[in-house]
Amino acid sequence: MPRSFSPRFIRHGLLLCTSAIGTGFLGQYIVDKNKVKAAEPALHRPDVWLDDFPSREAQIDKMSKEPEYDIVVVGGGATGCGIAVDAASRGLKVALVEKYDFSSGTSSRSTKLIHGGVRYLQKAIMQLDREQYHMVKEALSERGNLLKIAPHLSYPLPIMLPVYKWYLLPYFYAGIKAYDIVSGRQLLRWSYLISKTKALELFPMLKKEKLVGAIVYYDGQHNDARMNIALAFTAARMGANVANHCAVTEFIHETTQVDHGDGKAETRKLIRGVKCLDRYRNKEFTIRAKCVVNATGPYTDSIRQMDDPTAPKICQPSSGVHVVLPDYYSPNNMGLLDPNTSDGRVIFFLPWQKQTMAGTTDTPCEVTDYPSPSTADVDFILGEVKNYLSSAVQVRRGDVLAAWSGIRPLVLNPDKKDTQSIARNHIIHVSDTGLVTIGGGKWTTYRQMAEETVDRCVSSANLQPKNGCVTKGLILTGGEKWTPTSYIRLVQDYGIETEVAVHLSNTYGDQAHKVADLSSLTGKRWPVVGKRLHEEFPYIEAEVIHAVKEYARTAVDILARRTRLSFLNVIAAEEALPRIIEIMAKELHWNEQKQKEETDRAKTFLLREMGLNLKRDMRRNVPINFTREEMGYYMKHFRQIDVDNKGFLTLSDLKRHLQVSTSDISEEELRILMREVDQNQNGIIETEEFLQLMSALNTGAVSTSHFVKAARIGKIKSNAPPERSGGGV
Repeated sequence: MPRSFSPRFIRHGLLLCTSAIGTGFLGQYIVDKNKVKAAEPALHRPDVWLDDFPSREAQIDKMSKEPEYDIVVVGGGATGCGIAVDAASRGLKVALVEKYDFSSGTSSRSTKLIHGGVRYLQKAIMQLDREQYHMVKEALSERGNLLKIAPHLSYPLPIMLPVYKWYLLPYFYAGIKAYDIVSGRQLLRWSYLISKTKALELFPMLKKEKLVGAIVYYDGQHNDARMNIALAFTAARMGANVANHCAVTEFIHETTQVDHGDGKAETRKLIRGVKCLDRYRNKEFTIRAKCVVNATGPYTDSIRQMDDPTAPKICQPSSGVHVVLPDYYSPNNMGLLDPNTSDGRVIFFLPWQKQTMAGTTDTPCEVTDYPSPSTADVDFILGEVKNYLSSAVQVRRGDVLAAWSGIRPLVLNPDKKDTQSIARNHIIHVSDTGLVTIGGGKWTTYRQMAEETVDRCVSSANLQPKNGCVTKGLILTGGEKWTPTSYIRLVQDYGIETEVAVHLSNTYGDQAHKVADLSSLTGKRWPVVGKRLHEEFPYIEAEVIHAVKEYARTAVDILARRTRLSFLNVIAAEEALPRIIEIMAKELHWNEQKQKEETDRAKTFLLREMGLNLKRDMRRNVPINFTREEMGYYMKHFRQIDVDNKGFLTLSDLKRHLQVSTSDISEEELRILMREVDQNQNGIIETEEFLQLMSALNTGAVSTSHFVKAARIGKIKSNAPPERSGGGV
């Protein structure tokens, strides 16, 4: 007998349906009535706009000799560089220093979205939280602005929210329509509801069982590190002095008489500058300024306590881990949102730079210079991804191409217990010594945060700007003359292959020709110029030379931020490293010792921060657990190569075996095959290492193996009962 629904259930269902339909019609009415469109902001270029920017060394020399700046910014992330742009656009004299590289911290390790935050709007509505609502509204306004001022680096991205229960459709539809309405004049495109069939057409990898439909909405996506670098050099072209790899070691305090205007004077200790260390040249220098801004993200409290050791902590760091998977895990033009993971987090599954990115986690952590992804976090993300993908798509640990952790500088609210409940809003604080601290916030709202921070600097330090804030609609470097077809001129004028031309155009905008001018001949009929750093990616050698002109001083600067190679494929980054070192050594006159130091530092970075250690550990930790038949099958192949029955394989063994079937294998290719299996790097392949590889392939911890393909070791096919060998050799 069919189950009957209670009157209460029916009432709630009708209410949800009515709310969803009403929200949709209300939004459409507002659009039609007021002709609300994704209006173009009033784009403009700065009054001061240099054709080029000084060298890094010239910038530091100028900082050390300038009698006094209006503002010196500590921190070269999105917020710090945004403050430098804002201050320079007001005619203020501004300097900026960054301990590592521009965007080396949180700003390059984001989810790559320019968004208001669907989750925060949900909380704002459900909890009647006015603060969260205004944060979302502000972020959506800033989203529209950022998409316009850097069109070469950002673009709208459709994101699908799959629904697996009928009664949730009106609930999610109402929420997403509310997101559209809050966007106001900065609406990108209207969200829409689609059927199960259409959802599977747009996202074929999606799990179809119990799927009832989906909602598609739009947010922005960008290349976060490159956007940050564009901000830094926009400030430089506006006359600001900026430098990376310069650490603040001490504040300059002076005792001064402060007149309050009522005839009473007060003696106060005020900050009047900073002492810095050029970490690249190991040279100290001093910058004097009327106002110092602390825009150091997760390091906010350490800088505050450098000024005042008794200052209370105002930030609570949280780690967000992302993983990168091959492109076949998602369509190239559609993202996916999992609004309700097993532990209540939100997971995004997005196409990015022709790969698939998934994340993020949200875990309280300690501040460190070397944030690392954990195995548990990677497993959590893969588990959530698996829940939404078709059973035909085997989610394997071996498919993880890279993984990283970013530390979010969340603003601590002591009344709320978990970091998921902390809004990504910001606070601005002026200490008794005049240190202006900007803490918290998110990538999307960097411009608004910068505006408010400079306003506070002007009032607290009595600065005299030439004009008010003009950064709304202020075009960033590279975006002024760029069009979606700009890459065609690079192909036609320089003979660069199309994929590389598109990459250059979408990275450097109207400045891409400067990279093309540095490109060397390939020695081929086509392309004429543009030697790749790695055959699988469109990054070219000329970008390394150009990056040095953009103040790149370490190999990590190239791997992680001037290109995004380490974020996209950590093994490819390791393979490209020697050539990057070679080019940088020539440009920066490195000796052999310096080259070795940079190589070692870059390898440590890839291992510790980009997930290379996880890739290696996941294979080492796979148990050797075969049936007797499987063990016999693999050992038979091992003995066919080990003809002398030594119990291990040498390079000569491998060469002799492969030459039987492959006569043209080179010595370098043999070494690559050896390194793939020889985990302890002792020059031989031990029996356990061989079996570990076979087991890793069987379990998915390793996705593919050159060694197995070359040796023609196929997977065993057996219907025998699973009698296991016990894991030993």
